[in-house]
Amino acid sequence: MTAEGEKATAPAAPTAKRAMVGRLSWGLADQAASSMSNFVVGIYVARSLGVAAFGVFSLAWVTYGVVLNVSRGLATDPLVVRFSGVPAAPWRAAVARSSGTALGLGAALGAPCLVVGLALGGSVGSAFAVLGVVLPALLLQDAWRFAFFAAGSGRKAFVNDLVWGVALVPAMVVAARVGSVAAYLLAWGASAAVAAGYGCLQSGIRPRMPEARGWLREQRDLGYRYLVENVALSGASQLRAYGLGAIVGLGAVGAVRGAELLMGPFLAVLMGLSLVTVPEAARVLRQAPHRLGTFCLLLGGGQAAAALLWGVALLLMPDRLGELMLGGVWPSASQLIVPITLGVAGAGLGTGAAAGLRALAAARRSLRCQLFASAGYVGGGLGGAAVAGAVGSAWGVAAATLSSSAVWWLQLRSALRERHHTPTPEVRTS
Repeated sequence: MTAEGEKATAPAAPTAKRAMVGRLSWGLADQAASSMSNFVVGIYVARSLGVAAFGVFSLAWVTYGVVLNVSRGLATDPLVVRFSGVPAAPWRAAVARSSGTALGLGAALGAPCLVVGLALGGSVGSAFAVLGVVLPALLLQDAWRFAFFAAGSGRKAFVNDLVWGVALVPAMVVAARVGSVAAYLLAWGASAAVAAGYGCLQSGIRPRMPEARGWLREQRDLGYRYLVENVALSGASQLRAYGLGAIVGLGAVGAVRGAELLMGPFLAVLMGLSLVTVPEAARVLRQAPHRLGTFCLLLGGGQAAAALLWGVALLLMPDRLGELMLGGVWPSASQLIVPITLGVAGAGLGTGAAAGLRALAAARRSLRCQLFASAGYVGGGLGGAAVAGAVGSAWGVAAATLSSSAVWWLQLRSALRERHHTPTPEVRTS
């Protein structure tokens, strides 16, 4: 009977692995679509407006990153931790409330951006005013991606990002005729609104903004810690950008952003990695908890190796091709390729451990790691800028990122040992 039972259950493991590979493949495809859209927008603005205007665009971009991480911490990170792989009914109820929370946060945080932008005036003010208008659509579109990956439907997330990319093409053509940072931001946000609307059709779910308060209350044990963690991450990037602009100038901000664009595929994957890896790590934890550490190590090691290979390819790229991509931003951005590559590789290695801590719902440990990483990022970035400008800032960030990666892994090891001795279920289905 034992042999027959083994024969009967043997196909389950290969089937589960194929399902995981399929979900990860759709995740990579979705991130490729998202990365391409962001990459095209950045390249288009850099080539069209020059390094100073690109610095203004970059300030609006990092501000969007802060708001996006507020939304993820409160609305969608708890969703993927607690509602990945659950039955359809509780998933739909949770998505309606989490997407409503994201939409409400977009409106609530967009209003101050609009007011501040109108008060500032000029190119910086108009950029922030437009950002305030388009934030609700941007956050809702991002919320659909989280929802689809929590359900294991990465194909829908990919299609949604593809719709955004298609809508972006005519919008960017119109923006090019206007030729301002605000016009490009409006084109970017308007095309996101198309994808956000399409997400409602894909899911058949209407966001429930009135239930946002209930969602925040129910998920407060994770949500508020993830909020601090996420804001520390994106806030550090914003402080570094603002500080770099004050210490060195807007041209340095544009140079750093240009170098980051060259690493764009990996940076975009790292920013949205939880879309794929946290739900997948949660499934590994439920089905084969002893494999979680190996899964995280393969994930982080693969990211780091891929980033290093991409950096080598960038170093071998002819100047003519670099100028074709970034225009006048290329000479200053090309000096930052080595430190930016090392920083992205370190961040990639750390995200493997971060996914494991999220799956374990070890919010205190992950918060501790993120605060350490953010403090190092700001300190290294601004300290390096004071010593050696944009190049020094890039090297300071690289050193801080590699150090924080070690902290992430030490905390994951401790969390795995702790769970082995005192397992605590964290899954909710209602």
